Amino acid sequence: MLNINYRNFITIEPNKRGGKPCVRGLRITVYEVLEYLASDMSEAEILDDFPDLTREDLKACIAYAADRERRCMIAPFSA
Repeated sequence: MLNINYRNFITIEPNKRGGKPCVRGLRITVYEVLEYLASDMSEAEILDDFPDLTREDLKACIAYAADRERRCMIAPFSA
């Protein structure tokens, strides 16, 4: 289990990036960070490309996504 409280890092503002969850009020969305990680960019590469981000920001994005997934209600699969 992650030890980071993503609520201290992830912000949602209706007039910024269409209300998508962003990192600390920046214009960098959680989705973008997750996409970079999924595309095999290392933490170091992401932090190098986006100097406003911190390692904690990246962990907060992962924690946010994990919490959303945990809360998702999945309909039973029927074949």
